[in-house]
Amino acid sequence: MSANSKARAIGQTRAVSQTTATSQAREERAEGEATEGEVQARRSAKGAEPLLRRPLSEDGAAVHALIGRCPPLDENSIYCNLLQASHFADTSVAAELDGNLVGFVSGYRVPERPDTLFIWQVAVAAEARGLGLAGRMVREILGRPCCAEVRFLETTITPDNRASWALFRGLARKLGAECDESVLFDRDRHFRGRHDSETLLRIGPFTGAAKGAG
Repeated sequence: MSANSKARAIGQTRAVSQTTATSQAREERAEGEATEGEVQARRSAKGAEPLLRRPLSEDGAAVHALIGRCPPLDENSIYCNLLQASHFADTSVAAELDGNLVGFVSGYRVPERPDTLFIWQVAVAAEARGLGLAGRMVREILGRPCCAEVRFLETTITPDNRASWALFRGLARKLGAECDESVLFDRDRHFRGRHDSETLLRIGPFTGAAKGAG
């Protein structure tokens, strides 16, 4: 290959990498930092909005497949996803579009702190991103009767998961609440070096009125 050909190939590779990085950055920004006007414009362009509902045990396999398409989320067993969609259905939500599962949020109220909702995982299919769906799903759970007394929201995020940081910091702003950060599970102490540290993000306190606003 000539020097000119190599230069063109390198330039094309860099262009593809830059385009991919830009696309990923836009997707990451879309869920947590887009303005309401931007979200509405995307919804209009994409047509119908996903239907939000309580998950069913029959959703377990679809949830497992969806999470597998949403790196860097950790994949659990299908059995675990079945439990999320059945035992934790009141504090989880499924998003359906044209009969397909395009979003899922799992969560639970912390047993010793029932005023706290812990969000386990948030998954949104590529075709449903940019609609503010992740935030809608979390707020759907917060607005349910079972969460009437919830005043704090917690989740854990790895340092490199920019989409989740944007999502939950944006949610905190909408709730008018503070964010506290601390390491919950350490890479070396808890994961024996096999997983990045998980940072606990605690949002709150917030009011019942704030949960239903926006």
